[in-house]
Amino acid sequence: MFAVAILLGVMAACKSTERINVAQWSLSYSDGVNINYEGKPMLGSVVAEYKMGKQMVRSTDYRHHHFSSTKLNDLFGRGDEWTITFEDERFPRLVERFCIYDDFILTDVVVEGSDTLALNYMAPVATSVVPSRMDKGWRLRVPFDNDAWIRYQTTCDSSVRSYEVTALYDAQTREGLVVGAVSHDQWKNAIDIDRDGRHLCAFSGVADSLTRDVHEHGWVKGRQVRSATMFLGIFTDWRTGLETYADANATLARPREWTKAMPVGWNSWGALAFRVNHDNATEVVRFLADSLQKESFCNSEGLVYTGLDSGWNNFTEEELKDFATQCRQRHQVPCIYWAPFTDWGKDGNRRVAGAEEYRYSDIWLLANGKPQELDGAYAIDPTHPAVRQMMEQTADLFRRCGYEYVKMDFMTHGRMEADRWFLKDVTTGTEAYNYGMHLLDSIFSDFYLNLSISPIFPAQYAQSRRIACDAWNKMKDTEYTMNALSWGWWIDRVYRFNDADHVVLRDATEGENRARITSSVITGLFITGDDFSLTGDAQAKARARKLLTNPDINRLATGRSFRPLTGDSDEAEHCFVRQEKDGRLVLAVFNYGDEPLSMDLPVRELGLGKAERYSISELWTHQRFSAGEKLVVPAKDARVYEINS
Repeated sequence: MFAVAILLGVMAACKSTERINVAQWSLSYSDGVNINYEGKPMLGSVVAEYKMGKQMVRSTDYRHHHFSSTKLNDLFGRGDEWTITFEDERFPRLVERFCIYDDFILTDVVVEGSDTLALNYMAPVATSVVPSRMDKGWRLRVPFDNDAWIRYQTTCDSSVRSYEVTALYDAQTREGLVVGAVSHDQWKNAIDIDRDGRHLCAFSGVADSLTRDVHEHGWVKGRQVRSATMFLGIFTDWRTGLETYADANATLARPREWTKAMPVGWNSWGALAFRVNHDNATEVVRFLADSLQKESFCNSEGLVYTGLDSGWNNFTEEELKDFATQCRQRHQVPCIYWAPFTDWGKDGNRRVAGAEEYRYSDIWLLANGKPQELDGAYAIDPTHPAVRQMMEQTADLFRRCGYEYVKMDFMTHGRMEADRWFLKDVTTGTEAYNYGMHLLDSIFSDFYLNLSISPIFPAQYAQSRRIACDAWNKMKDTEYTMNALSWGWWIDRVYRFNDADHVVLRDATEGENRARITSSVITGLFITGDDFSLTGDAQAKARARKLLTNPDINRLATGRSFRPLTGDSDEAEHCFVRQEKDGRLVLAVFNYGDEPLSMDLPVRELGLGKAERYSISELWTHQRFSAGEKLVVPAKDARVYEINS
């Protein structure tokens, strides 16, 4: 993708230089590349490396190198490309590129040979010199996907492997270094930081337990093999850095189109799960319409997205059609569920539904000769023609029955490394996943797609993605979701929206209910999940009528995620903030503990001037505060403060 962007640019004639200065940037070469920003060191002694078989080859191993530079005008704007070409008769040619723009650098490495090469590890950035002002700060681990209740983690004193992107930052000054991959077409990528925070390696070719792999990373082949393109930037605010990184990804792979309002609605898995049937689901449709929808629980278009999750296959086709009809009659959008890359039956002799000429053993994704099981299902090959046939059959059923939104689940199964794929020119899990997701995007082109369990990247095939794993009703579920928002809020820039999972109210305190609702509203999609049928839990229905109908809270559900206030913790952030278009600040405060939380208005962190000039309204209790008053959040509860000048 990055190569395509460069080809779209306008390049001036090359010239040779061992140093290049562009705006605030200065890059020079001496046994590695030294990168300075605004006169301060950012990274030093940066080398490129790759593996040929078991042999590690580094740019510093080469006997000869030369430089060239060109002007750029491409998708990212105007900039300069600085290239170092390394040559040695012992190795294939190595080309290291740095494309320098005002706010960041994009870099990759290419290995070129006279014969076909096969590589499964390439590192454009391996450095032993990280700025001393960063090495003792927080280091962020971003998970590869959101499966198995994985958490984002921050640490100051241990090694980190972060997937696709990381940030090293000072929570007090907010200065931060952001490093991450912006191309996701062939490789799985990671950034390793050592215990002392002085060695950093951003590389393509990771395959481990947290990428859900038992097989080594696939081999990228060709006479020219290119790593993923890496983003490098240092920012006065690490949060802005991660948002800029996200925007760079969205420049190369535009988020899937959606011009309507963000979905607000209900999903059957939260309480009904496999007990869902035509009768109780249509009773929920009526409850939503009669009790919630007309009382502000809807999106800005007045719509509610009402969804059948796993278990819908117990409906007849006529029942599926009737459910969808009853939704539309009440200004609701019918939604449904599918898991396109999984085999839950695990019976190899079973015929594939929609592609009966194949058995499931034909389409399993094998590693070391064995089926790969994750979350109780076998992974299937996204490149197999049977998968396309299943997609076409399923999309036709959903379309015929009147559904417009599909929750797609267990997507990581489609990105696993494997012994081989049906398509012979596919050689990595990421290539296979892109192939399958491109099919999904095109076959379901007229549906809204929401990814549930899935990798973060690539992101261009669905409008939204769940920010974390399953979350239910207790404060621990809210804290888990807010852990993901604390360091993953920026993901709503590579998707249209984040998704905090369905909000369940039953069997929890009212404070926990408020916190869970708040966690959804400030994250993205606002989806509830209790059993609102005639026999459903009476307390949950009463709580829904009370808590899901607060117009001041509901109007915050626009789909734009709130930012963490500080990031100064190894747990979930307590405070999240969003600047509204009219200048108002909204501050959401969570108390995950068992005792009341008392705090002053964080004037400095919010970037406010004299506190006396501001009035504060709390949107749950409708209390008003002056700037000097203490803000108190009860145990296991949340408050949302609107700050007006």
